[in-house]
This record gives sequence, structure tokens and C-alpha cells, in this order.
Amino acid sequence: MKILVIVAHPDLASSRINKAWMRELQRHGRVTVHDLYQAYPSGNIDAAHEQSLLEQHDRIVFQFPLYWYSTPPLLKEWFDTVLQAGFAYGPGGDKLQGKEIGAAVSTYGTAASYSPAGANRFTIDELLRPLEALARYINADYLPPFSLHDVSNVTESQLEQSQTNYLRYVDAPHIYAN
Repeated sequence: MKILVIVAHPDLASSRINKAWMRELQRHGRVTVHDLYQAYPSGNIDAAHEQSLLEQHDRIVFQFPLYWYSTPPLLKEWFDTVLQAGFAYGPGGDKLQGKEIGAAVSTYGTAASYSPAGANRFTIDELLRPLEALARYINADYLPPFSLHDVSNVTESQLEQSQTNYLRYVDAPHIYAN
């Protein structure tokens, strides 16, 4: 299975978690890692190139920090630009059918804050429903998400464990449980 991880972090250089996850994936070399903010610093997305990348891979994981209960802006722009009619949906739009789509998110809030009784009132699964809906709309298989919470308090040991867990998730998302 060919795996593509699309990293969308507006300031990856200062990100401890997303940068570590990306490095771990790159170190193992069996996953294609694509950093959107590095590839498109001006925000002008090459839809044909991105569509070609998608067609070459079986599993696509979107890696990003949760931004105001959503994706960072360039990832939203990527969805709007790349997932076009005739490619991802509509007549002839079957290029992503049967592919697997997942999400790996980091949050500033604690795990407890992402619960019905927590400060955010919603779980990560609930907040990622738009991505699940997107996957279903383009006839892709939606994978359970991977998440790491309370990123400002993650110890080095916890960060190393999250890197190991993330690699397991990318390889076998149906087996790995967050």
C-alpha cells in the first residue's frame, strides 16, 4: 500500500509535535510526506500536481494542528482547489473512490476538554465530521483519526511514544487505537 501524508502546519519550524511526527515518517522512508506550506508558500496550489499525487497513493492522511475546530487555512484551500468535479466527484469523478482517508491532529487542549462534558463540548471524532463527510462524498473510506492532546505539556518521553504510535497508525489505522 502506498501512503501519502499531507502535512498542513502554517509554522512547522516552531511546531514541536507536527515537526517530530513528520521527521519520524521521513526517517522510515516508506511514506510520502508532502508539506503543503513548504510546497505552496504563496498559497497558489497546483491542482494537477496534487491530483497526480493522490492518484499514486492508496492511503492519504491529513496531518495538522486543530485550528479553531477546523483545518489550517491552506488545507481548506487545498480541498477547494484539488477535489474538483470530474476528478473527485460527479460524472467521471471517481479517481479517489476506494482510497483511504485519515487525519492526524494535534490539539492544545487536553483530551478531557474534547468530550461532551469538557470545555470544547465535542469529541475529536465529532469535530472531524466534515473530513469524514468529505471522504464519504468522494467515495473514499474514512479512517479513525489519530490525535495528541495538550501539546504544550507533552514530555520528551510522551513525544517519542506519540511518534511510535503515529507510525503505527499510518501503517495500520484500523488496528491502531488512539
